[in-house]
Parts: sequence; structure tokens; C-alpha cells
Amino acid sequence: MTSDILLRFGLAVVIIGFGVFVYRRINQRLLLRAQNNVLSLSGKFPDRPVIVYFTTPDCAPCKTIQRPVLNKISSLMGDKLEVIEIDATQHPDLAKRWGVMSVPTTFLLDAYGEARYVNNGVARMEKLMEQLQTL
Repeated sequence: MTSDILLRFGLAVVIIGFGVFVYRRINQRLLLRAQNNVLSLSGKFPDRPVIVYFTTPDCAPCKTIQRPVLNKISSLMGDKLEVIEIDATQHPDLAKRWGVMSVPTTFLLDAYGEARYVNNGVARMEKLMEQLQTL
């Protein structure tokens, strides 16, 4: 009985560990793709962090959650942050090059234009602020 429980617990730990490993590898790959395509946004980046925000016109979470969060962060940080919003339906080639599979997707770039974080799905204000503080 206890060996069966231990076996199931061990199997659960292995499955969770594998899931975390795969998630991190996918994020690393997305950051590498973003890093290789940073110059496709503009020729020169400002000396401040940048949030690259991929959205679509029919994305409800983008309109109701993500955009208000980004507006609030932008107003709090002022000219210390730049937010670049990209409509993935108007620029599908750009979204594909960046590896965007769902919207909203946000990439955080440091002041040197290096992709440091990627958030697939809605990123809450606390998470984005924490990520911005490390930049």
C-alpha cells in the first residue's frame, strides 16, 4: 500500500518536473527567436525597457485585462518605459518570426534591446512590475 503511494508520488514528481523543463525550454526558444528579431521592430531602441505586446482586435482578454494593465504601467513609469503594441492580424509575419502562438503575448526587452522575459497569455500587473524591476 505505501509502496504504491510512493510510486505514484514519484511518478507525479517526474511528470511535474518534465512539464517545468519543457515550459522553460519553450520560453528560452521564444526569447532566442525574439532576440534574433528585435531589429525587425525598429532600427534603434531607446535607452529604456520596452514591452512588445502582441494582440488582435477580437481578443477579449487583451481588451479587458492586458491593455488596461499596460496602460496603467505605462502611466506609472512615464518615459522610463516604452510599450509597442502589434496587431498580429495585420502583421502575421512579424508574429510568426517572434514565435507568437497565442494572444496576448508580451515580451520584455531591456534597455539594450535584449529579450529578457516572455509572457504567454495575460500577464498581471504584479508580474510585469516584478519583471521590469529586474531590468
